[in-house]
Amino acid sequence: MPRLVLWNVDHTLVDVGKVTREAYAEAFERVTGRPLVRLAPTAGRTESEIIFETLAFNDVAPTEDHLPEFMAALADAFEARKGAVRGAGRVLPGAREALAAVAKRRDVVQSVLTGAIRPNTVTKLKALGLAKYLDFEVGGYGSETYPKAALVELARTRAAERHGGVIAESATVLVADSPRDVQAAKIARAKMIAVATGTATQAELRGAGADVVLPSLTETGAVVAAIEELTASPQA
Repeated sequence: MPRLVLWNVDHTLVDVGKVTREAYAEAFERVTGRPLVRLAPTAGRTESEIIFETLAFNDVAPTEDHLPEFMAALADAFEARKGAVRGAGRVLPGAREALAAVAKRRDVVQSVLTGAIRPNTVTKLKALGLAKYLDFEVGGYGSETYPKAALVELARTRAAERHGGVIAESATVLVADSPRDVQAAKIARAKMIAVATGTATQAELRGAGADVVLPSLTETGAVVAAIEELTASPQA
């Protein structure tokens, strides 16, 4: 039975915060005609949540056109900054090695579960040399405007259709850095490996209910062992 490992992107695998803020500022001004004063918190959230809250923080009353216009502008702004992603972005310690080690498992499908929109996710990971380890076709993205727990289920369905076989809830692992991601995994009945590489502490991630908490991805063996142990006896 296939196993599905889903990786959060920002602050779990990579840090492209400076580029993201610049792209948001450009997209906000393009859509609203005003400069961005305050960006909403981003940790563990989907793009639609960030966009609507950013509009509210800047005293812009949202309309039904704002979300698609903002996502399109954000994709354009990020695409124009591919060089900046390579220059100013960074792969977090251990992320490349962890992805490479998990990719060697013949029974594992490896993809992303992120609040970011798909074009920007692909841009980040291609620019930083991580795309080759991931199957983007089965991922869950913020451009789909579902809650993160629903994105986990969507990714599971896509992986089963693309790679064959049923992927059990207990054969699905989310690796991420925020308590909101832990909550999404619990709702979706997926296993959860939390890494304290974002703003949350190990204690906060443990308190949220993560199955395994690691300080970072630097211990490749610990990451692989956690995935193996959590999915050792998958049950439908």
